[in-house]
Amino acid sequence: MSVFGGIGFTAPWLLLALLALPILWLILRAVPPAPVRRRFPGVALLLGLADDDSTSDRTPWWLLLLRMLAVAAIIIGLAGPVLNPQAEAEEGSGPLLILLDGSWAGASGWDRQMAAVDAQLTRAGRAERTVGILSLTDPQVPTFQSADAWRSRLAGLSPAPWQPAPAEIARATEIMAALPAFDTLWFSDGLDYPGRDDLLAALQSKGAVEVHHSAGNVIGIAPAVYQDGAIDLTLRRAAPGPERAAVVQAHGRDPAGNARVLATANTTFEAGATEASTSLSLPAEMRARLTSFDIAGQRSAGARSLVDDGLRRREVALIRGRGAQEGLQLLSPLHYIEQALAPSADLIDGTLTEVLPANPDVIVLADVATLAPAEAEPLQEWIDAGGMLIRFAGPRVAASDVSRIDEDPLMPVRLRAGGRSVGGAMSWGEPKALAPFRNGSPFFGLTVPEDVTVSAQVVAQPDPTLADRVIAALSDGTPLVTRKAVGQGQIVLFHVTATAEWSTLPLSGLFVQMMERLAVSSGASAPEAESLEGTTWTPLRVMDGFGILSDAGNLPGVAGPDLISAPAGPALPPGIYGAEERRLARNVLTGETALTAATWPPDVPLRGLALPPEQPLAGALLSLAILLLVADVLASLALSGLLLRRSTGSLVLALGLAIAPQMGDAQENDPESFAIRSASEVTLAHVLTGNSDVDEIARAGLIGLSDTLYFRTTVEPDLPTGVDLEQDELAFFPILYWPVTPDQPQPSSEAYGKLNDYLRSGGLILFDTRDADIASYGAASPNGRKLQELAAPLDIPPLEPLPGDHVLTRTFYLLQDYPGRYSSRDVWVEASPPDAERIEGMPFRNLNDGVTPVVIGGNDWAAAWAVRRDGAPLLPIGRGFAGERQRELAYRFGVNLVMHVLTGNYKSDQVHVPALLDRLGQ
Repeated sequence: MSVFGGIGFTAPWLLLALLALPILWLILRAVPPAPVRRRFPGVALLLGLADDDSTSDRTPWWLLLLRMLAVAAIIIGLAGPVLNPQAEAEEGSGPLLILLDGSWAGASGWDRQMAAVDAQLTRAGRAERTVGILSLTDPQVPTFQSADAWRSRLAGLSPAPWQPAPAEIARATEIMAALPAFDTLWFSDGLDYPGRDDLLAALQSKGAVEVHHSAGNVIGIAPAVYQDGAIDLTLRRAAPGPERAAVVQAHGRDPAGNARVLATANTTFEAGATEASTSLSLPAEMRARLTSFDIAGQRSAGARSLVDDGLRRREVALIRGRGAQEGLQLLSPLHYIEQALAPSADLIDGTLTEVLPANPDVIVLADVATLAPAEAEPLQEWIDAGGMLIRFAGPRVAASDVSRIDEDPLMPVRLRAGGRSVGGAMSWGEPKALAPFRNGSPFFGLTVPEDVTVSAQVVAQPDPTLADRVIAALSDGTPLVTRKAVGQGQIVLFHVTATAEWSTLPLSGLFVQMMERLAVSSGASAPEAESLEGTTWTPLRVMDGFGILSDAGNLPGVAGPDLISAPAGPALPPGIYGAEERRLARNVLTGETALTAATWPPDVPLRGLALPPEQPLAGALLSLAILLLVADVLASLALSGLLLRRSTGSLVLALGLAIAPQMGDAQENDPESFAIRSASEVTLAHVLTGNSDVDEIARAGLIGLSDTLYFRTTVEPDLPTGVDLEQDELAFFPILYWPVTPDQPQPSSEAYGKLNDYLRSGGLILFDTRDADIASYGAASPNGRKLQELAAPLDIPPLEPLPGDHVLTRTFYLLQDYPGRYSSRDVWVEASPPDAERIEGMPFRNLNDGVTPVVIGGNDWAAAWAVRRDGAPLLPIGRGFAGERQRELAYRFGVNLVMHVLTGNYKSDQVHVPALLDRLGQ
């Protein structure tokens, strides 16, 4: 590319044609030799007459100038002019590697980064350089190919929810060493990480390195911590800077189950500070509904802190034995339990009859031997419903007859009389230590301190089921803690006291860990890696680089210690993990994570992402040339006197055609006209996806369905319309057809609010993944995965496959199949009430009068309904008669769907039973 006066030219040799313009001017201005003049008297008779056609003897100078400008515009336009060009020296030559950090830190500016990459690919393509792209968060051997091939694949690139780890950096360095020489454009996310300097040195050994990075300061949020009755929130930024305000939003579910912002907290980064803190004081009921804390205005995984069980304080009721209300505090049966649980649980003190109505999560009985029937029966019902009863032995339990002969319903095992102690009848020579916890025990993986010993205990009677109920034992095999399941709940017995009289267990940290493993205290702080030894956690929902949660699918489980201490990466994506009934959040930032801004050596050129974009001028110049030539034609006609006589009508017609589309667009964009037209008649609507082909088929399909309704039913629909979820009102449309495409944009929160209002007010959305249901909605199909993302924020009830007795199968036609362009039978609707039963004499269940708010399938119904302007089918369906039969069933399903929306479940009324039975042949 050559640059002249700040404008580059891709074919500068064409500018030589401008030298011919003066010659062309002289040729056009040349005049034939003057004629020989002879006087002829008869010419006097012609004076005063005007010719119908006149020809100028010389072309006017201004018309010549107009033609010269048109030719010059064509020549310059064909030379490929570019505004803001990059010099050839900057474009370089040879292979080019575009290196991306590709981490969550660049997610907020990802669009700008991709625009900058696209600009670099354009320049590389003009210089005919091969290009390879490598992301450090998932390094793979780059394939060097044409820049145009990479430009078509940019939409598939997205940031990862982790930073490059040392293992990824080492892998990338190995890849670089095996490649031939190349230049590098490094798009940095602005954060430093281990191994970056070594990687830079490896890249510089291969060629020139240029770094592009955003000027913004990376900001993130650490996991929330509950302490002293409030939720502490800590924000961090990578580099010191001026004072900056930030808003933290607490996201969760409202009582109706809808996602919303439950609370906000304001904080400020002081000038020069890299950390800011704030706190939220929320009631326990609201804390239980929290899902995440997000920094407003930031779109990255690091700006979101997921919430797990750590913020939910359990309610634990403590019940002590009679006569234990007085005495020294350290001798109280509940003292050590209170000390262990007070930091992380809401403690309830009282009698059983007082605490049971409060429905606590856990009830602890400390040396309580017998219970009155009025206490025992409600307690058993509470355990059956999912409660956990933890009992501690003591002198009263040892002296009682509870669970001696027959196993007591509120004891996990039978007990021997008298107990066992050092120097007793069943004596030990010395206090016994604890045995390591075996695999299968909830305490497996915990380290047993050597100073924890037991000097007395109640002993379990031998029993065939005893071995399965022991979850902790002494070094000689004597059971120390036993457990049994009762209904949905559990009963756990510590065979020692809750005080230090019989053992040193309550004095140790192991005591707190054991209680936590039993889900008594859901720790307000993150558990230690050692406390999760021997456990496996299954990913339930994982985050992407933008902080969006999605279903984890079939991702493998993660070892407990790795979940806490290992760096996030492809094998450990941030998200929510579960083990049995517990939920643990793995966030991008931990409590110890420090954000450090990346610094670069002086010899490395630094550029921002906001490079001045190149503006090709060829199109504008060629358009100008066409306009000048049109003006030349009009001027020539005017000079010859032909313009007004022959072209006025054509000119008016052309102007009218040019203005008409603009007038139509203005009317279409008028909200009042849109509302009046949509509300005047029944109007079917489809959601605009941004894919012109899909939107056109959806519109043609709804036109075909509207025609079918017009000719076969009393419904006379207006022409269908496409709706923009961000701008248009949805209440005018009884049904929305929503074709799903993998790349359609995610609606905003305001749009989801309108969609949820639409569903609650009786509207119906037909989701069509158009994939023949080959992937069961999300297991493998890109359309299915996109459907899960689109539908996640919607207030959708439980769904079930369309049952054979659903009213949708008989609202107008009696149907058993629901094909579209494809013929899968898997169509999902709102689940029927669990108590819906078939009434005697009726061929279907007695359902309510509601309309299913969503119908989900993948049969591409719009393609089967679609018609051309002449009414003929737009797309082929199947072959021959079988295909036309399939299209007919698709139309019938569409008719039933619209009639279901307009009439509800009226066909479930008994008045229709005789006719339906006659049609069914029963």
